Amino acid sequence: MGIFSWIILGLIAGALAKWIMPGPDPGGWIVTIVIGIVGAFIGGWVGSFVGIGGPVSGFGLGDIVTATIGAIIFLFLYRMLKRRH
Repeated sequence: MGIFSWIILGLIAGALAKWIMPGPDPGGWIVTIVIGIVGAFIGGWVGSFVGIGGPVSGFGLGDIVTATIGAIIFLFLYRMLKRRH
């Protein structure tokens, strides 16, 4: 996957994660892209660990779902850490 594909996937996954989990999250569209890209890595790792999938390697529906689930996990962890401080 090229850098442009990662940016688009990150934007979609990050926006979906913020839509599913509304709340006081940082930043605009650049932070949303970063959340989605980090979510793709987290989702791929969790998917391969659990045995349901693997790393995000394309731009299909399964990859978007995996990245979005990872972004939701990332947002949840971010909010938990932010609440402690």
